[in-house]
Amino acid sequence: MEITTQEFKHCDLIAVKGRVDSATAPQFAKALETANDNGRFKLALDMSGLEYMSSAGFRALLAAQRNCKRYNRGEVVLVHVPDRIREALELAGFTELFKTFDDTVAAVGSF
Repeated sequence: MEITTQEFKHCDLIAVKGRVDSATAPQFAKALETANDNGRFKLALDMSGLEYMSSAGFRALLAAQRNCKRYNRGEVVLVHVPDRIREALELAGFTELFKTFDDTVAAVGSF
């Protein structure tokens, strides 16, 4: 798994590539927590390079969303969600919790 972060004026764009499973989920969660620790609560998560995400990855997403939305500071939005991961998010009931975008510019601009 590979994570890259780009900081913009209004939000951070975090790109995830590879697989987020039980072995890599702690690293994924740490990357999201680090953004919050740095005072960045508006996060756009680019999932275009993501092959697989397990329930551990979904838990990390949920924790980040809860952290960002606390005190109305921001939120996590998802960009370029692969079809298989979108289906898993729907099954888990997460689609109501996250805004999704097909365009990175639109996602970053939503903040």
